[in-house]
Amino acid sequence: MGADAWPELEWETWKDTCDTLHMWTQMVGKTRLALTPLQNHWWNVPLYVSARGLTTSAMPWRGDVLEIEFDFYEHVLELRRCTGATIQMALEPQSVAEFWDEYRQALAVLGVEAKIWPMPVEVVAPIRFDLDTEHASYDAAAVARFHHALMRVDTLLKRFSTGFQGKISPVHFFWGSFDLAVTRFSGRRAAGPPRPDRMQQEAYSHEVISAGWWPGNGGYGAAAFYCYAAPVPAGLAEKPVRPGAWDAALGEFILRYDEVRASPSPDDAVMSFLETTYAAGADAAKWDRKALERPMASAPCA
Repeated sequence: MGADAWPELEWETWKDTCDTLHMWTQMVGKTRLALTPLQNHWWNVPLYVSARGLTTSAMPWRGDVLEIEFDFYEHVLELRRCTGATIQMALEPQSVAEFWDEYRQALAVLGVEAKIWPMPVEVVAPIRFDLDTEHASYDAAAVARFHHALMRVDTLLKRFSTGFQGKISPVHFFWGSFDLAVTRFSGRRAAGPPRPDRMQQEAYSHEVISAGWWPGNGGYGAAAFYCYAAPVPAGLAEKPVRPGAWDAALGEFILRYDEVRASPSPDDAVMSFLETTYAAGADAAKWDRKALERPMASAPCA
């Protein structure tokens, strides 16, 4: 990725494209939700960073396999079955409603039946996919920069993951919140009252410390790394981290992406943020760190 490993990603310059792309990824993510059996904490529904963009990975379909991938180099959405049947949809300026119609037709041509609820989730003032003519932007250059950032973050989160031998999630992209994340578990069930809905109850049934990155959607307005603990242990906000700081409004630690880009060593800055925020959460919640941790592995080709 060279000099473009940490590309400019100013929210105001591409927010309309991001909001449109967010809706498109929700359609594909909901397809994965429809075709795959439930895994703990909804691990069957996220997308994954690929060399080309974002992929569902292989999904079972009546003795066959379907994979759907956003290709941010050729700027197409490719739907392919292991039989060799393939359909490509252009990623270009068009409304969510138009994309929805074309996407459903592509699934039908491939013989795939998936019951997809057309209402977006985890967004303010959602508009049904089939009625959404408001979101219709696609800046290919901005999306390519977004993908480059995703690849860099994905690499670092995977390196960070090697330092934990307890239960840990894959590094995966949640299309609801539009963020790339990895989650560590203490092994203990979460204390306190039940969560307000089935989705949150499944996601946070056990104690977690989750870290990740998102491009600024949801009203935040800037790309940033984050780390939070659930349930939030007493004293977490006062724990020292470096770099980054506690954001009282969000209830989590935040490190701005632009601060990382300006750092003499962006990779080191991110790794320090991940390590110190995890330590803050684990110490505040009194995790058995000796039993859960292991030395972090180095990259073979570093």
